[in-house]
Amino acid sequence: MESTPPGTSRRTFLRTLGSFGLLASAGCSVTGDPPRLNPVPTRTPIPVDVLYPALLNERFPIPAIKPGQLKPNFRRRRIDYSTTEEPGTVIVDTRSFYLYHVEPGGTAMRYGVGLGRAGFAWSGRARIAWKRKWPKWTPPEEMIRREPDLRRWSAANGGMPPGITNPLGSRALYIFQGNRDTLYRLHGTPEVFSIGQAVSSGCVRLVNHDVIHLYDRVRSGSAIVVI
Repeated sequence: MESTPPGTSRRTFLRTLGSFGLLASAGCSVTGDPPRLNPVPTRTPIPVDVLYPALLNERFPIPAIKPGQLKPNFRRRRIDYSTTEEPGTVIVDTRSFYLYHVEPGGTAMRYGVGLGRAGFAWSGRARIAWKRKWPKWTPPEEMIRREPDLRRWSAANGGMPPGITNPLGSRALYIFQGNRDTLYRLHGTPEVFSIGQAVSSGCVRLVNHDVIHLYDRVRSGSAIVVI
C-alpha cells in the first residue's frame, strides 16, 4: 500500500484500512450495469524506443524500457473506444489489467497495469482528489508485521524518500469518495515485469513512463471508475 496523505494520522489510516470490508455495504460498489466498454481494434502501435526512452530530465532519471521488457499488448496506445463515460474519466478494468483515460471523439488512451491485493479490494466510482510527483512511501503496519525490516520506513521514521526504487515510483494519484480516502492509488513502478500481473502488494501500478503520461493529462477532481 501507499503512504498516508498529508494530515492523516496512523490511527485514521488504519481505521480507514479496516473499513474496506464495509465499502460495499456503504454503497461504494458500482450499482446496476457497469460502463459500456467496447474497445475495437487498436491503431498502429508506436515503437517501444519512441514510447519509452530514457527520461533524463526527471528529478530521478528513469532508464529506457527496452524491447522485450514490456509485452506489446500492455504498451501505451490510443485506441478507438466506445463508452458512456465522459471524456476525462479514468476507467480501471481489473479483469483485463488495463486502464483507460477517456478522450473526446470516441477514443481513449489505454495503459497496461499491474495489480496487488489492494488493487482488487475496491471497486466503484470516485474521484482523483490530488496528485503528487515523486511521493514518499510509508508501508502500512500489516506489511511491517510481515516484513519487519520495513519498519525503518514507517510513518514514525518519516517513510521512504522518493527515488527510482521507491515502490510508488515517479507519480501517485490518490482516490477519494467525497472526503473519504479509499486508500486506492494509481502509482508508478520501476518493476516493468509486474505489468499485466497480480503481485503481492500495492494498488494499481503503471510503468513510470506511463504514470507520468497519465499524470500530465488527468486533472485533479476527475472521475474514476474501477470495475
